[in-house]
Amino acid sequence: MAVDLLLGLQWGDEGKGKIVDVLTSNYDIIARFQGGPNAGHTLEFDGIKHVLRTIPSGIFHDKAINVIGNGVVIDPVVLAQELDGLKQFNINYVERLIISRKAHIICPTHRLLDAASEAAKGKAKIGSTLKGIGPTYMDKTGRNGIRVGDIELDNWKEKYRALADKHEDLIGFHNVDIQYDLKELEEEFFTAIERLKELTFIDSEEYLHQAQKQGKSILAEGAQGSLLDIDFGTYPFVTSSNTTAAGACTGLGVAPNRIGEVFGIFKAYTTRVGSGPFPTELFDETGEKMAKVGHEFGAVTGRPRRCGWLDLVALKYACQVNGVTQLMMMKGDVLSGFDALQVCTAYKYKGETIEHLPYNIEAENITPIYSEFACWEEDLTQMTSVDQFPKELNEYIEFLEKELEIPIKIVSVGPDRKQTIHR
Repeated sequence: MAVDLLLGLQWGDEGKGKIVDVLTSNYDIIARFQGGPNAGHTLEFDGIKHVLRTIPSGIFHDKAINVIGNGVVIDPVVLAQELDGLKQFNINYVERLIISRKAHIICPTHRLLDAASEAAKGKAKIGSTLKGIGPTYMDKTGRNGIRVGDIELDNWKEKYRALADKHEDLIGFHNVDIQYDLKELEEEFFTAIERLKELTFIDSEEYLHQAQKQGKSILAEGAQGSLLDIDFGTYPFVTSSNTTAAGACTGLGVAPNRIGEVFGIFKAYTTRVGSGPFPTELFDETGEKMAKVGHEFGAVTGRPRRCGWLDLVALKYACQVNGVTQLMMMKGDVLSGFDALQVCTAYKYKGETIEHLPYNIEAENITPIYSEFACWEEDLTQMTSVDQFPKELNEYIEFLEKELEIPIKIVSVGPDRKQTIHR
């Protein structure tokens, strides 16, 4: 069986959690392949909103096994909080959730180091969520990290102590005023480690290999978005992992020739959290309306999201890098009632018109070139089939399909899992 892949095509917050939840009934295994608790996957059903940060979005389905892969970095404290959140809904996470031994652990000093590093940057800060993710990936590539499998070893606390001492030296090096009580943070951390031990640890690459041999269906779930990829995103305003399709191979141990469908998710407009270039960003009442109607605030951080028109140049780039085979358009309902819709189809870049994403898309280099479309007045949130779509929405979708040369198979018209229309 091939492994299908679902990922975001913009700067994150596209609605991946909702679509994973919708698709889970088609799969035996949902496997998260990268990122950390800076990701907030929001799911809404039965009148309740759930926010997951580390746990795969298939956890609310009885039959699916959820795997946290080796490419993920795990904060045991945050994970313990997530498990507590599931308890009230009688979710049997002990049976449904398993963790790769090769996943790296976020320590308390990783979070402190993150805060010190960001504070030291001053105005040049990159907009870190301060969850310790960057420093944890730095230790991973620096070969200093602590992995889930280490906590099964007798000497793991010695490894932790050596790493924490090193981090405190680095915090001092940044020469910024970071107030903390490490003893208190460690007490919470070690308590959470014991909670982590309630779960099953696996050699995930072997587990997934055997699952494929047995004919089990697998969906790999990404976090953040393609334009935040450490290699192919808007560097340095990116995350610390590979959010693109290649990250599923390295983050789960799945061979490239085993990848099947690549589901790409995008909003009908564009948003971005934190710092970094954003060519189609709106600073007027239209942008404010998008943010208000779309409830554009971070699921984990609560930070307001910057809003702008759909950027087809960036979206084509993301489709190309990921090999997207099917598209899902989210939040079409948010655009109802605008005077007109704009779509960026090209850039004016250093005096010439281009249709590809260049090395630098800072505002001084880029002027978006727009095409205008009529908007629809109808409220989409109560619609249940494509037959009910207004003509203007169909024209918008058909234009995007023609430009991207990929079918849009799902249109989301609201946050609830029922507000999902298949085309």
